Amino acid sequence: MTQQTETPSSSTVWLSKDAYRQLTAKLEDMKGPQRDKIVAEISAARDEGDLKENGGYHAAREAQGRLEGEIAALHALLLKVDTTEPVDDGIVGPGKIVTFKFEGDDDDEAETRLIASIEMSDFADGIEISSPQSPVGEALLGATAGDVVTFEGPRGPLKVEVLKVVPLS
Repeated sequence: MTQQTETPSSSTVWLSKDAYRQLTAKLEDMKGPQRDKIVAEISAARDEGDLKENGGYHAAREAQGRLEGEIAALHALLLKVDTTEPVDDGIVGPGKIVTFKFEGDDDDEAETRLIASIEMSDFADGIEISSPQSPVGEALLGATAGDVVTFEGPRGPLKVEVLKVVPLS
């Protein structure tokens, strides 16, 4: 686990300690029982003979390739994780819930988002998540209540006013 500095790196992925533990357990399951099961399936299919026409063998090899890709991706993600508990300092950063409103539209309702990795979706209790690497997430980093930030949207520049910043509890 890395320690959070004043300004989080754009490559750092913030996760709660619970999310980190669950993803680590998932990785261990993938590297152990799931990998062992696929190896057994490949071995059993290989014992059937002619590999050129063995659909079970080819399906198991494809499943093995997918699993190894998922293992590599999850391992790479976990290497970038920061589980430092966010402090209640009013500054937007990973692990903070931000309420903001798009500027210039009086009818627009305020939006609330957690600035974190998408892997936090199971832990965010229905709050929409914006990655710190997303256009709005990157623009909001370092802002405080009352700040207006601009970011490039799909149809041009957008401005949002930060209304409230609190840590995920």
